[in-house]
Amino acid sequence: MAMTARAGASTTPVTVIGAGPYGLAAAAHLRGAGIPARVLGEPMDTWRDHMPAGMYLKSTPSASSISAPRAAWGLAAFRAFEGRPPGDDLHPVPGGEFTRYGTWFAEQCVPDVERVEVTGVALDGRGFRLTSADGEEFTSRAVVLATGQTAYAYLPEVLAGPRDAGRASHTADHADLSGFAGQRVAVLGAGQSALESAALLREAGAYPTVVARAPRLLFGTPPADGDPRTRPMAERLVKPASPLGPGWSLRSVSGAPGAYRHLPDRARARLLRTVLGPSGAWWLRERVDGLVPVLLGRAVRAADDTPDGVRLRLRGPDGSTEVLDVDHVLAATGYHVDVDRLTLLDEPLRRAVRRIGRAPRLTGDFESSVPGLYFTGLAAAATFGPVLRFVCGTGFAARRIGAGVATRLRR
Repeated sequence: MAMTARAGASTTPVTVIGAGPYGLAAAAHLRGAGIPARVLGEPMDTWRDHMPAGMYLKSTPSASSISAPRAAWGLAAFRAFEGRPPGDDLHPVPGGEFTRYGTWFAEQCVPDVERVEVTGVALDGRGFRLTSADGEEFTSRAVVLATGQTAYAYLPEVLAGPRDAGRASHTADHADLSGFAGQRVAVLGAGQSALESAALLREAGAYPTVVARAPRLLFGTPPADGDPRTRPMAERLVKPASPLGPGWSLRSVSGAPGAYRHLPDRARARLLRTVLGPSGAWWLRERVDGLVPVLLGRAVRAADDTPDGVRLRLRGPDGSTEVLDVDHVLAATGYHVDVDRLTLLDEPLRRAVRRIGRAPRLTGDFESSVPGLYFTGLAAAATFGPVLRFVCGTGFAARRIGAGVATRLRR
């Protein structure tokens, strides 16, 4: 639905930019608190256009509901709407199903999402001036940025040449990996994205090789009977359950993201890097082990174009150089939050945002150093921890943002 010109219209109280899980949750909670909000973006576009067909969520079904003021819009409710049983945590959520769920959630909770891209945000007096792709300009007292992770996709500089030649890409560049059938593909990384991409490539008829700096591959363990409460008491005490999986470290970062914000910057950065480090879901092991070649303890020294593809020069565990010739390099190298990559924010506004490294430094209500400008989702992980990388973080973020925006609008 395109926006129409609103000459002389009053200032919008709050605008949510982005209609993925975090944007939809923020909008649902704002409206539940009686705060009018415009929501701009294509519902679930990252999941539809930047996640490969056939993928599954790493988070369990019980931790994969988008938050709303009422519990009636969870994943189990959607499955009932489609006439299916709620399922259990032994069966991961297909990405296609999650995309349908998010679209249904939008229809139920935020039915007037405006399917248009915001191309510009600038300071404008006590608020912001926004410009849309169809030429509308309007003002908003507050802005919630829920633009997802695609803008932050990290491709190592060593791949610049092959990237420019169309022979290297990030996993976020693909909605379907079947086009690589018959090709040799080096998959860089040891996390969920790398291992699942390698499995999907092999199953599509490609010839993947995983190349990772890690000394070994790690996989999670399945929940007991699909219900963490059935685990033995001793096991639960040693590794208590959490939305991110069993373990005290996961329990602490997922259960107290508000407290996480008060840790020193260096401690937060270390935890963000090490807690939930690269690993695959438990159900991926049987699709990778013994089926996909894996080169561990290797770092890419150089990536050169050749007449037949890309020649990777790898530094091995003993410091020696190895050569791997492939047709394409697929980088599952994650996402690096950087405010300067959000080009929809004009330069003076970007400069005004205080940082933790390159990520925005946020208050307890997810507000940046620019009054009225809020960040949610992955962009907030440097402040609140790794739970903001997962759907289970939508509730904490949306409630805090709703309270913060309500306070700001009363001033």
